[in-house]
Amino acid sequence: MRHSDDSRLSDQTLAVTAEALFLLNLLALPGLAFLALLWLWRNEKHRESALVRCHLGQALRVSLWGGAILVLVVAAILLAGSLHGAWTWMAVIIYFTCIHSTLVLFGIFGLAKAMAGKTWSYPLIGSRCDE
Repeated sequence: MRHSDDSRLSDQTLAVTAEALFLLNLLALPGLAFLALLWLWRNEKHRESALVRCHLGQALRVSLWGGAILVLVVAAILLAGSLHGAWTWMAVIIYFTCIHSTLVLFGIFGLAKAMAGKTWSYPLIGSRCDE
C-alpha cells in the first residue's frame, strides 16, 4: 500500500510540474519553460496515470494552440492595419492582453486541479481527459 501512495504522489508531482511549466512559459520564462514542458512530456507521456497524461497533454496542447492562435491573430491584425496606425497597435495590445490573461487564468485552474489530484480540461482548445 505504501508503494502505491508513493507513485500517486509522484504522479501528482508530475501533474503539478506540467501546469507550473505552462504558467512559467506564459509569465516568466517563455520558450525555456516550453522546452522543459516538451522534454517532460516526451519522457513521461506513456505513464499509466490518467492524471499525468491529462495534465501533461493539456499543458503542452494548450501551449501550442495558444501560441499559434496568438501569433496568427496578431499577425492578421498587423497585416490588416498599418504598422504605424494607433488603432492597429491598440487592437494588438487589447487582443494580446485578453487572450494572455485568459490563458493564465486557465493555467491557474489547471494548477489548482493538479494540486488537488484531479484532471481538468482547458475550455475550447483543450481536449477531454480520461478519468
